[in-house]
Amino acid sequence: MSIAACSAPPPPREELPTLAVDTGWPTIPAGTKFGEVSGVDVDAQGNVWVLHRAGRKWEEPFPKEPIPEPTVFKFSPDGTLLAQWGAGVFVMPHGISIDAEGKVWITDVAREQVFRFSAEGRQELTLGEQGVTAQDAAHFGRPADVAFLLGRVLIADGYVNTRVAEVSPEGAFIRDWGDFKVAHAVAVDETRIYVADRENARIQIYDHGGKLVASWASPAGNHTYALKPLGDGRVLALEGRDGADRNGAVLRIYAAGGTAEAAYDIGLPGDDASLGHDLAIGPDGHIYATDVNGGRVVRLSLPSRSDK
Repeated sequence: MSIAACSAPPPPREELPTLAVDTGWPTIPAGTKFGEVSGVDVDAQGNVWVLHRAGRKWEEPFPKEPIPEPTVFKFSPDGTLLAQWGAGVFVMPHGISIDAEGKVWITDVAREQVFRFSAEGRQELTLGEQGVTAQDAAHFGRPADVAFLLGRVLIADGYVNTRVAEVSPEGAFIRDWGDFKVAHAVAVDETRIYVADRENARIQIYDHGGKLVASWASPAGNHTYALKPLGDGRVLALEGRDGADRNGAVLRIYAAGGTAEAAYDIGLPGDDASLGHDLAIGPDGHIYATDVNGGRVVRLSLPSRSDK
């Protein structure tokens, strides 16, 4: 019976409706293309910032040399490429977040560091010791994502470490908390902090003091890679792997109490063709999602809650 159980085929993929993406967005100049697209965020003006691994794939052990091509692209809301920078800086860039002052925060899991840049790409702050892994006030363990509260920068740390680390906007360590199995993303709203506890296939919800108030498991046992509040306590999650460890890209909407309202498949056709990785929401309501395996960032709109 044990042998039969081990050889049983995995359950079928979750059957979900698909959502159309805007195939005309963004406009990438001739001769330019995305590598693995790992991060996306939107600034106060609606400009979309995309982080990608130009010409580099995730392979371990990580290489030592920085990516020689630009890794940060800035697009206008209509998809026009406005700027690109980041050449020769990052080894394995992971997350990008824009704070209220328009500063650009980027995590690099190979360098074990978190960086703050000006919007023009001037490096202003470096946190962590390059290449050194530790869970303490001065180091990280493959930091993944960044979010912001007043006077606090929250760092999802990460693939090796098991915490959220808090620092001041100038990098002074404040505290750390949580116990996660790959803290892959962190997001906030007016009252809550949301953490994608990826390998535990759940979302952990805290108050702003760091007290755990709820835990939401994916109804399909999927791994949440990114999440963003939608308002009124609702949350949009991007799931990159299903419960059988098959890559994909699923958007799931949770109600304020944690009940799953709806879910949509936004992946490319074919097994492992997509790996949903990061999310952003523009001031106009557009959703932006990155797809590592598909080498793309897509723009889409959620159906209205009255749509059938």
